[in-house]
Amino acid sequence: MDIRYEVNPIDFKSYSTSEVREAFLIESLFQTDTLQWTYSHYDRLVIGGAVPVEKTLRLDWSDVLKTAYFLERREIAVINIGGEGTVRVDGEVYTLVKRDCLYIGKGKEVVQFESEDAAYPARFYLVSATAHQSYPTKKLPISEAVPTKLGTDAESNRRTIYKYIHQEGIQSCQLMVGMTLLEPNNMWNTMPAHLHDRRMEAYLYFDMEPSSRVMHLMGQPNETRHIIVKNEQAIISPPWSIHSGVGTSHYTFIWAMAGENYTFTDMDPVPMEALT
Repeated sequence: MDIRYEVNPIDFKSYSTSEVREAFLIESLFQTDTLQWTYSHYDRLVIGGAVPVEKTLRLDWSDVLKTAYFLERREIAVINIGGEGTVRVDGEVYTLVKRDCLYIGKGKEVVQFESEDAAYPARFYLVSATAHQSYPTKKLPISEAVPTKLGTDAESNRRTIYKYIHQEGIQSCQLMVGMTLLEPNNMWNTMPAHLHDRRMEAYLYFDMEPSSRVMHLMGQPNETRHIIVKNEQAIISPPWSIHSGVGTSHYTFIWAMAGENYTFTDMDPVPMEALT
């Protein structure tokens, strides 16, 4: 498990390109027959990837968390971005096709991941936050998720947002998770930018061609930096940072939040003239 510590925004001003990448970019989430984990000290969010091909993978790392099992004091969201796969939760079987979401609440002891077809394996994206009570395990297929259409071609940000885990959707302690799909020829997300100092956020960019890149913008509004992101790489976004991006082509990203409150609309808008 890769450990990432919090960064002071004053120190961030002096970071080099490599230091910014080392602190906030997760480069290798999806590796065959392994679980890859990054532990962020921002709201203790754990970000992972599982690609079961020849093996069944089991949710673990309790030795790092110092608990009897992974979900003893945690909850987790699982979103499949690959081929069909199954998640077994204490013996219950959930089948996920691409873009389906599964929420697993605190207290579930045995969680296993498998692929239906080794030639086109599932690629499970995992986001876990600490939890104080248990909510039911629940699956939300992409076919049943309610889409919200936003943006315009003129602003290059026509997109569809699916909210999976939130106040009006799957219930959780503090996780909020959803997915944004940009339409072809639309490349901007979350601009004009915003802040939510009560919550951190993680972005997973995917559905990109190997040669495509996203320029992810971050930092305080008056001290912005960028990270160049490849397909299936993730960004840790601190509460004091904007989180926006523009791609060389359209892309999809999963956003996940955890922190002080549970209000999706708690956002502080940043005027364009405030960005430097």
